[in-house]
Amino acid sequence: MNRRQALLGLVALPAVAQIASAAAAPVVVVNKTPTCGCCGLWVKHLQAAGFAVQVHDLENLSPIKERVGVPFGMGSCHTAEVGGYFIEGHVPAEDIKRLLNEKPAAKGLTVPGMPAGSPGMEVPSGRVDRYDVLLVDKEGKTSVFATHGGDKK
Repeated sequence: MNRRQALLGLVALPAVAQIASAAAAPVVVVNKTPTCGCCGLWVKHLQAAGFAVQVHDLENLSPIKERVGVPFGMGSCHTAEVGGYFIEGHVPAEDIKRLLNEKPAAKGLTVPGMPAGSPGMEVPSGRVDRYDVLLVDKEGKTSVFATHGGDKK
C-alpha cells in the first residue's frame, strides 16, 4: 500500500463508519391511521433523531395494540415496534434510544393520550405540558421511565 492509498483509506473511514452505524440501527415499524397528522410528525421526529422508519397505514390499530400488550387505557394514536419492544404514542426518540440501550425486561414504552408539546404534538407557543413516559413490564404494570415538560417535579 502506498501513501496515497493509505490517505484515501483514512478519508473514507468516517463514511464507512456512518454506513455501518446506520445499518446496525434497528428499524422502527410504525402502525398508524392514514389520516393522522400528528403521527406523521412523530415519524419525522424519529427520522430526525437518526431512526430508520417503516410506516404501515391501517384503519384499525386495536389488533396490533392487543398483540404487543399495550395495557387498557394506556393507548394513543399510533403503535410502533422496535428491538422487541412496543412504543405507544408520542414517546421522545431519546427515550427510545435509552430503552434500546438499557434493554429492560419489559414490553415497551407508552405515553397515553396526546400531551401538548410532546413529539408530534408541538404547539406554536413552544409550551410542553408535563407528561410521563411509562415503562410497561412483562406483567403489564407501569412505572415512570422518564418525565418531560412542565416543571418535572
